[in-house]
Amino acid sequence: MATVFNCSDNKTDDGDYVSQPTPAPLNIPQIFSENILDPVIPIDNPQTIEGIALGKKLFFDPLLSGNQTQSCADCHSPQNAFTDNTRFSEGIDGIFGNRNSMPLFNLAWNYDEKFFWDGRVFSLEHQALEPVTNPIEMHNTWEVVVDRLTQHPEYPNMFSNAFGNGPITREKVTKAIAQFERTLISANSKFDRYLLGEAQLTPQELNGFNVFMDEERGDCFHCHGNPNNPLWTDNIFHNNGLDATFSDLGLGEVTGDPADNGKFKSPSLRNLAYSAPYMHDGRFNTLEEVINHYSEGLQNSPTIDPLMKKVDEGGVNLSDQDKADLKAFLLALSDPSFINNPDFQN
Repeated sequence: MATVFNCSDNKTDDGDYVSQPTPAPLNIPQIFSENILDPVIPIDNPQTIEGIALGKKLFFDPLLSGNQTQSCADCHSPQNAFTDNTRFSEGIDGIFGNRNSMPLFNLAWNYDEKFFWDGRVFSLEHQALEPVTNPIEMHNTWEVVVDRLTQHPEYPNMFSNAFGNGPITREKVTKAIAQFERTLISANSKFDRYLLGEAQLTPQELNGFNVFMDEERGDCFHCHGNPNNPLWTDNIFHNNGLDATFSDLGLGEVTGDPADNGKFKSPSLRNLAYSAPYMHDGRFNTLEEVINHYSEGLQNSPTIDPLMKKVDEGGVNLSDQDKADLKAFLLALSDPSFINNPDFQN
């Protein structure tokens, strides 16, 4: 549970009392505090009990969508590690996009604050703006959302408790959602407990970890972390050899730099047991397909990442045993307590 402090009341110049939100600092897991920097919380959006509660309600409320049928959670489901179990999510008008919904956890440690597969948005607060108005997602306007919230029987009081007096705004909506999303912390996998001396790995999982860390075999750690980077991602954009030519330019579409074409953000390897399908476009349904891609399916292109060192050989060419062991290790990074945490359920 997060550390909290007693709520206090401040008197305004007019003599009115205004309730102050209750601070709720993030509860930093031991495995994170021992290895990586603490997250930086925006000074204008501190974590509070009231803000988190408001953000959670908004996250699960279909009121945000144009026809009030779709919430954030419909494409970011708790049981799927806050992603979707389909390749492409369906918007309220029955239209599908061309990218897989990204899982949401440990977002407070995304130090460069670039979000989406292509990094097109800076800050978690701004990330929440786009899905509401995107015509292939929730297809609404912020004017409509604000009006609905203002007329709602519960929300005006919740916004007042979280942010003080004043009108409801889209900025307050996204600040609240961002506060809730920063609480989505996953750090209790079997491998986490192993590192803390609280669990044992099987020989297969141990060999899979060795494959992962071996530059001549898996060579996975450069992009996806190691025990000293328990986020299990570098949060950097890479061309990982999916295609020889690109229908989706990824980061290149954002920067306009051809050298960025085909680059997408490295996802965390946590919770892979729940977050299929995989890759930015959800092309792989199973971990076996993902491993086979890096083993013998790499495609060369002008922007291929230098870390794909064996692209000329098709990949790292793992043995069947190493593939099976690597999968076992990757599954040991999954955290069942995260997807079952009642604080994250509707």
